[in-house]
Amino acid sequence: MSQKSSIFDMIGPVMIGPSSSHTAGVVKIARVAHSFLGGQPESATITFYNSFARTYEGHGSDRAVIGGLLGYDTDDARIKNALQQAEKEGLEFFFKSVGNASTMHPNTLKIQATRGDLSVEMTGESLGGGVINIANYNGFRADFSASMNTLVIKAQDVKGSIAFIAQVLAQDGCNIATMNVSRKGKNDMACQFIEIDSEVAPITLKYLQHLEWIHDVIYIPYSK
Repeated sequence: MSQKSSIFDMIGPVMIGPSSSHTAGVVKIARVAHSFLGGQPESATITFYNSFARTYEGHGSDRAVIGGLLGYDTDDARIKNALQQAEKEGLEFFFKSVGNASTMHPNTLKIQATRGDLSVEMTGESLGGGVINIANYNGFRADFSASMNTLVIKAQDVKGSIAFIAQVLAQDGCNIATMNVSRKGKNDMACQFIEIDSEVAPITLKYLQHLEWIHDVIYIPYSK
């Protein structure tokens, strides 16, 4: 077996193996970027940090991140050939590595991707066992796990906005599990990251999008 062999070559295409943090977790992080863009990006730059920077080829993290950007689930057999498939589908991708980022989690990657007029820059941490944390999103501190249905709402930092959105979701029968709010400054732009136990009705999403002080509503349904 050559030194370049990855765990996909050793155990087959299913996402199980000696390091789920380098495989399943990476797929999940990239799928969040896919959701932020509303589909497959046209171009992406992926930066691997710390242990990822040293092992992303051998552990198959390069295939995993591209598979996630293509919208694959963690157990999708196509991940094994994700790099080749991305080239066929016109996804331009570039890999970078930073081996000594002491302020970052050992298993961190940053995705900068574009799709039409949309762009995303996000940082994700793979915590092990397929568990992830989306640490940053387009300049906002995020800290959500994507282990539930998630709403990302970018809005003006107006009084009562958090309580109002919580009430709208309650009227839809949605129970909020976690919420993190990050803002640029007082009365400036803010971003709410809300994890919910149940699905959000399309009419609720449309209502929130209709409000003048809300600039963007992104719904990320849970996926394995």
